[in-house]
Amino acid sequence: MRIIISLFIYIFLSQSSLYAEVNSAVVFMYHRFGDDRYPSTNIKLEQFEKHLEYIEKNNFNVWPLSKIVRYITAGKKLPLKTVALTIDDAYISTYTEAYPRLKKRNFPFTVFVSTNAVDTSSKNYMHWDEMREMSKNGAEFANHSLTHDYLLLRKSESKEQWKSRVKIEIMGAQNRLHKELGEEINENPKLFSYPFGEYDGYLTVLLKKLDYVGVTQTSGVVSNECDLRTLPRFAMAEVFADIDDFILKINTLPLPIESLSPTDPLVTSDNPPQLKLKLKRAINNLQCYTSSGDRVNMKWISKTEVIIQAKNPLKAPRNRYTCTAPAKESRWYWHSNLWIIK
Repeated sequence: MRIIISLFIYIFLSQSSLYAEVNSAVVFMYHRFGDDRYPSTNIKLEQFEKHLEYIEKNNFNVWPLSKIVRYITAGKKLPLKTVALTIDDAYISTYTEAYPRLKKRNFPFTVFVSTNAVDTSSKNYMHWDEMREMSKNGAEFANHSLTHDYLLLRKSESKEQWKSRVKIEIMGAQNRLHKELGEEINENPKLFSYPFGEYDGYLTVLLKKLDYVGVTQTSGVVSNECDLRTLPRFAMAEVFADIDDFILKINTLPLPIESLSPTDPLVTSDNPPQLKLKLKRAINNLQCYTSSGDRVNMKWISKTEVIIQAKNPLKAPRNRYTCTAPAKESRWYWHSNLWIIK
C-alpha cells in the first residue's frame, strides 16, 4: 500500500512540476468549415468534429479568448488544459457549420470580424442578425479591421498617412461592432487579429497606444510571458488539422524563453535573418525548421543561448522559424517566429 501511495505522490509531483513552470493556454484559429474550394483556409467537417470530440472527452476548459487574456493581465493562474477556439473573417460557414456544433457542446468561441465584408450582405459572409443570435449562445466578436487590407507601411505613404489609414481600419471596425452588436462588444479587453497575420514594430506600438491586444497567425502557446501585441495561435486548415496533429498541438507547452531578438519580424536585408534565443534553462534536443520544413542552422553560444539562421534566403511574403523540443509526458515545447520578407 505504501508503495502505491508513494508512486501516486511521485506521479502527482512530476505532473505538478511540469505544469507549475507555465501559466498557459492553447489557442486555435479556424476560417472556413466544410468548404473544400479553399483548402488552405478550410477545415473538413469530419476533422472539426474530431477536434471537438477530443476536447470534450478529455475535459479541456474551453474559454473565450478574452477571458484568457483577462486572467493573464490580472496575473491570475489559468486552469490546466485551457483552450480557446477562434475563427477569423466571419465566413458564412461559421454560422451554418461551426456554430451548431459549438452550441451543441456549450463551447464558447471568438470570431474576428472584417466588418466591410459583412456590410456588403454577401452570401459568403455572416449577417449581423446571425451574429446577434450567436452572441446569445457562446460567441464573442472581435476586431479584424474594416477591409482586411495589408496594414504594414507602404512605399507610397508617409508614416503619418500610414498611421491615419491603420487607425481608420481598426477604429472603424470597432465602431461597426459597437453599432451592430452593442457598446460593450470587444471592450474587455479590446482584441485585434492582424489581417494576413502581418505586423511589424510600428504596428505593434500603434496597437499598444490604442489599447488593443494583438492576435497573430503564428503558431505557439499563449502564456503569462507573451507579448500582448503578438499572441500566437495554431492555424487549423485541412493539411494541418488531422487529429494526430491536433492532439500534439493542444498539449504543447511554451518554450521557456527569457529573451529573443529581433522582435520585429520585418526582413528588409540580411536574408536569411538571424534569430537569437536566450532560454531560461537548458533544453535538450531543441530543433528548428522553416515553414517549408527545412532544418535551420543552430549555433549554441552557451547552454541557454542559441543563434538560429536558415541555410538559404527566405522566400516572400512570409516565413517562420519554428522550434520544438520534447517535454515530459510525450508533450512538446513550441515556439514559432514570424518573418515578413519585403
